[in-house]
Amino acid sequence: MNQKPQQINIEIGEKESEGIYSNLALIVHSPQEIIIDFARVMPGVQKSKVYARIVMTPAHAKMLHKALEDNLKKFESQFGQIKLQGVEEKNIGFQMPKNSTDMP
Repeated sequence: MNQKPQQINIEIGEKESEGIYSNLALIVHSPQEIIIDFARVMPGVQKSKVYARIVMTPAHAKMLHKALEDNLKKFESQFGQIKLQGVEEKNIGFQMPKNSTDMP
């Protein structure tokens, strides 16, 4: 039986439509969920804070991973390869914590 894809209307509030800048993601997991905290680190500032926390199932996290991978490939085919310069030396940015099984 062929089913039509369900259409979903999604609304976005004015505050959410502005977005949140993040240059640091902290990711932890349990057997039931993946938690991604989005923060930003600014040069010369010793303190940071989490601006958004996303909690999702491992299956939804995998779907997000595939969607990001697909979109990054499309981005690079249109605008060129994304270069990750200086991330390792500065030790800032999106990266895996050493012990990602600890819950926040």
